[in-house]
Amino acid sequence: MLFNIPLLIAPLIVYNIFAFGWFGNEITQAGFEPIINIPMVSGQTCMLTLGDLMIIAALILLFVEIIKATRTSVGSIVDHILSTILFIIYLIEFLLVGRAATSVFFILMFISLIDVIAGYSVTIRGARRDVSFGHGPQ
Repeated sequence: MLFNIPLLIAPLIVYNIFAFGWFGNEITQAGFEPIINIPMVSGQTCMLTLGDLMIIAALILLFVEIIKATRTSVGSIVDHILSTILFIIYLIEFLLVGRAATSVFFILMFISLIDVIAGYSVTIRGARRDVSFGHGPQ
């Protein structure tokens, strides 16, 4: 059952921890200051913010979720239902909570939507291959 918990709950929890200032400063739209500076060969500096890193982590977790969607078992149904509930939580928080009205949170919510759509699509596609019609050659 623990394996069925959607991994995309982690970015939601991390975002809320920082957005509501549970570790000190609150994050606002303009509060995403660069935390990693990568010097480039061109002489420019690539700056990554906490929001950028949350999006990268969410995309990695999305990949794992899509791999999990290839399972065909009763647990995968539970996983899809929990992923749908998680997307609804993202959507409600985005619409109703002011601190979640940021572009980073919107992208995290959209990644959750892709997880829901991809999960159902992969499972349906895999189920079609498992079903055989007719008696075959005799």
